[in-house]
Amino acid sequence: MRPSLILLLAIPSALISQSAAAATLLKAAHLLDPRTGSALSPAAVLIEAGKIREVGAPPAVETHAPRGFRTVDLGNATLLPGLIDSHTHLLIDVVLPTEAESIRRNNGDFAPGLLLAVAGMSPADRVLLGAQLAREDLESGFTTVRNLGHSGINGDIALRDAINRGRVPGPRMLACGRKLTAPGGYFQNLNPAVANQIIDQEFFQIDSPEQARHAVRENIFYGADVIKISIDDDVTQAEMNAVVEEAHRQKLKVAVHAFSAPNIQMAIDAGADSIEHGDGVTDEQLKTMRDKGIFFDITPTFWSGFFTKISEQLIVMSAPLKADLAAGDERRRDRTAKFTERILKSGVKFAAGSDMCWFYPGKTRGQASVSRFPALHEAGMPSLDVIRAITIHAAEMLGWQDRVGSIEVGKFADLVAVAGDPLSDITELERVRFVMKEGQVIKNDFTSH
Repeated sequence: MRPSLILLLAIPSALISQSAAAATLLKAAHLLDPRTGSALSPAAVLIEAGKIREVGAPPAVETHAPRGFRTVDLGNATLLPGLIDSHTHLLIDVVLPTEAESIRRNNGDFAPGLLLAVAGMSPADRVLLGAQLAREDLESGFTTVRNLGHSGINGDIALRDAINRGRVPGPRMLACGRKLTAPGGYFQNLNPAVANQIIDQEFFQIDSPEQARHAVRENIFYGADVIKISIDDDVTQAEMNAVVEEAHRQKLKVAVHAFSAPNIQMAIDAGADSIEHGDGVTDEQLKTMRDKGIFFDITPTFWSGFFTKISEQLIVMSAPLKADLAAGDERRRDRTAKFTERILKSGVKFAAGSDMCWFYPGKTRGQASVSRFPALHEAGMPSLDVIRAITIHAAEMLGWQDRVGSIEVGKFADLVAVAGDPLSDITELERVRFVMKEGQVIKNDFTSH
């Protein structure tokens, strides 16, 4: 027997166990509970083996800490649950095309960038890009994300597994694999010689219930956690029903990209689990979604002048384009305010996702993503509801309410901290200064006490 093995066997098993389950006592002036809106002041969280073991007043919690625990004191900070981005695209970083390029392409501003990623990057390149963007998300406070497509055949699944195995840093992920679409759903007018090869790397095209079921099974074969389908007057009710039936049979949720009222109704009738975007939703549909427990996943991607902000930094704009963007921003402010009011009034369950896939000059992916959520407040949503949308409500929509979304005993020790009060200033979310994922400190910009 090797000497090193003899030495290892000589170490008492209790000591090994204590080392493996080293405890951390996290202290802060305040802890916000999104469920109730109340704050515990001061607060302490006892963490062991990556999970929350106790939450309470510091003197009481400290008496229950095991021998050898470490203390992380964040001083006057406010603790919140780790943030959840329920709709993101980590394997794509679209650079806005020039005005002239945008005008001459039928596919608009997004599809050319997607096409460059699909045809111009290898699968390995995209996963490595995703690793960078995932790290940036985590550093901005996102400890959980749901990646909903634009990832190649299984790029987001590979990235998820790499994060779970500790190979690269990033949030815990739900991955959907290839998005389901009807033929021609995203790319049009491609070179016929290579069109199918390009499209098949990114999407499952379905044009029958049988193909819909096959696409779900294929994604499950690759290891998908959730099924994403995009519908735009190009999918039949029978195909939509088949997707949901097959996914639910396999215990997977279905997220439906739908904008118009008829397409939203199709998803509702099929029994989908969440409607993504849903700009054209009617009041009656919101009521039906509320009664059926279908989540509304709000994506405030272009709210608060986002498109104008990135356009100004990336392209030279003509006077007409500047005027058109300004007018569009003004119209959008009015629409989003009314949209937000209707959602809040309806009582429907809602979460929020950034839908981030854009290159934002001067910001990391995480900073770009988190900048979208204060826009909900600007549109009239109370700060507490914004926080709930990206913590407890998002966790429920993902089906992970037993593990993330709140600072409660038994859940993963996923926590963030800000210097101020996010209820009085929601933009504090854009200045997360402390991040912990599963008990491991990812970032701490507070002075240690």
